[in-house]
Amino acid sequence: MAELRFGLTAAEPCAYLPQQKEQVIFLLPQQPLHHSLYQQLLQHNFRRSGDDVYRPHCSHCQQCQSVRLPVNAFTPNRKQRRILSKAKRQGLRVQWAPARPAREYFSLYSDYISFKHRDGSMFPPNMAQLESLLTCNWLPVWTLEIYDQQQLVSVSVVDRLDNSLSAVYTFYHPDWQRYSPGLLGILLLIEQARQLQNDFLYLGYYIADCDKMAYKGEFRPQQRFINDKWHSIR
Repeated sequence: MAELRFGLTAAEPCAYLPQQKEQVIFLLPQQPLHHSLYQQLLQHNFRRSGDDVYRPHCSHCQQCQSVRLPVNAFTPNRKQRRILSKAKRQGLRVQWAPARPAREYFSLYSDYISFKHRDGSMFPPNMAQLESLLTCNWLPVWTLEIYDQQQLVSVSVVDRLDNSLSAVYTFYHPDWQRYSPGLLGILLLIEQARQLQNDFLYLGYYIADCDKMAYKGEFRPQQRFINDKWHSIR
């Protein structure tokens, strides 16, 4: 890996574990930043937000563990098979394409944030938040869109890399929650990664003591980045 320079934020209250303080180490701006470099950083617990690349660096807590799925080893469990079957019966349609401008998704995004995260830091929703998910100057950002007939009901934002996909964020219409669109999006991204002949689907951070992150533990086998190494979890 090339020589890199990093910065460290001050300690602040953790957004996921209120009893903890969080710090983030971030890559200082440099040119050129290429998606192949990010591929290497992703393998060392980093994520991106817009053009920024970061990872947790908390002195008294190591709960943020990157999760990746070896897509060719994955087999859906009973619950996941039901989710796929329900979507098939409903005739939901999937489209995989480069991300469109944020304004085309903002209505759906706004409905989702207002429904799901009214008590969080992302409320009220704004265009800048969504643009930071959908745009990156050095990396191809794609979306997996789910339609019920002609209505867009769910969007998964995805970073496309040489040998993997990295799920960034999923938002959906509140009326379609019964189809488990967040879990459905991951299942469809696993299939998409297989079609692209990728090795992994990255799911971001798993935090054992955070209920909002619990769903990531349902996809097995998986690998988690613990103590600077990837460990297989079955």
